[in-house]
Amino acid sequence: MKFFKSILSITLLALAAFQNPAAAQGAPAKSRLQTIMERGSLRVGTTGDFNPMSVRDAATNSYRGFDIEAMEQLAKDMGVKIEWVPAEWATLVAGITSNRYDVFSGASLSIARAKTVAFSDPYIEAGTVPVIRKADAARFNTWADLNRSGTQIAVSLGTVFEEQAKAHFPQASVRGIEKPATGYQEVLAGRAVATITSNVEAATLIKTHPSLTVISKAELRNKRPFAYPLPQGDPVWTTFVNNWVALKKSEGFFDVLEKKWLGS
Repeated sequence: MKFFKSILSITLLALAAFQNPAAAQGAPAKSRLQTIMERGSLRVGTTGDFNPMSVRDAATNSYRGFDIEAMEQLAKDMGVKIEWVPAEWATLVAGITSNRYDVFSGASLSIARAKTVAFSDPYIEAGTVPVIRKADAARFNTWADLNRSGTQIAVSLGTVFEEQAKAHFPQASVRGIEKPATGYQEVLAGRAVATITSNVEAATLIKTHPSLTVISKAELRNKRPFAYPLPQGDPVWTTFVNNWVALKKSEGFFDVLEKKWLGS
């Protein structure tokens, strides 16, 4: 805790002048980091629908997963309570810009999102894979096998996978599925041939639903880092989170989470 208080003090002093020239005269603008410390709570937006990263238990209204444990550790290291704010992928950016939460629990970094929100340094890297029914495994062996007229591809509306599906399958029919339905549920129900998702989520899906599988010869595409979305224009808060990510990486914290939740 003493170490994190030191990070807080050094970050505020070093960046206050950069954030506001008036800081040199002793009147720095208040950063979100200061606001969080004064409030005593860290507001974290999370969807609860991205197994095993963020999973909501409807019965207890609690969350579990890789990203959940990481955010709980961040709040603990800061010495504040954590306040979970229900969020949706389609409104992730809006939640940041409208000040509904201080940080999002973790998302793939994209240029489209980066135009509106800031991102921390990455904490893991993932890629996209196609998921189909095992019964269709003989018909589909590669990405190209899915890119055919009449093939139904279902993906969650507003996610990066919707954009990717349109790019990878221009000949197929791509449908954006609104919550609470999901792309993989459409595949299970036979209303779609395939969905695409992170290899992170796919690993859990095929364990939970034995009738699903990842296409055997489909390479990882759209490799991308996962990072923490933050408000733009606040270098103090962004630098603090980056310092935290760097420290936890050096301690092996994220390696432990990967082994526990992703089996890697």
